[in-house]
Amino acid sequence: QDIRDCPGPLSALTELNAAVKEKFRHLRGRIQELEQMAKEQDKESEKQALLREVENHKKQMLSNQAAWRKANLACKIAIDNSEKDQLLQGRDILRQRKTTKESLAESASNITESLMGISRMMSQQVQQSEETVQTLANSSRTIQEANEEFKSMSGTIQLGRKLITKYNRRELTDKLLIFLALALFLATVLYILKKRLFPFL
Repeated sequence: QDIRDCPGPLSALTELNAAVKEKFRHLRGRIQELEQMAKEQDKESEKQALLREVENHKKQMLSNQAAWRKANLACKIAIDNSEKDQLLQGRDILRQRKTTKESLAESASNITESLMGISRMMSQQVQQSEETVQTLANSSRTIQEANEEFKSMSGTIQLGRKLITKYNRRELTDKLLIFLALALFLATVLYILKKRLFPFL
């Protein structure tokens, strides 16, 4: 809107566009950083959420760029028409100079306000992106710590399982030895009874 309403001259519009291009370049870099952060996430849900956020930022940026181009075209047409009107009027040179100075002062004021507005908008977007990146970094650290704890618990559980299996095998061996000892004892008793009671057999 500020570019569309820029009263001119073309040099003022050029300066305003240069500032806007720099802001778009900076915003594009931040979006790329956010996209790289999303690709590095281990959890698929967080990765997809970040990628959706990146896509929304890209769409918003493309929309702003399209509006910016349209505003530039409209402003250039308006400036060209204004310069043509000034040339066709051919009125008092002093009045024209005075009007030009006032127009330049007003244009400079409008450009300054426009740049401040764009700067505030870009700053807010960058701050939001930084907060999102920080939140994701904290979440990633929490997930990594939980993963380490799970790995430690898994090792303990596996060791316990091995010990239980070992004890079960030993218990089975002990039962078998007791059974064999009992069988041998009974066989010995029966043999002694046989020799005492039935020596003729």
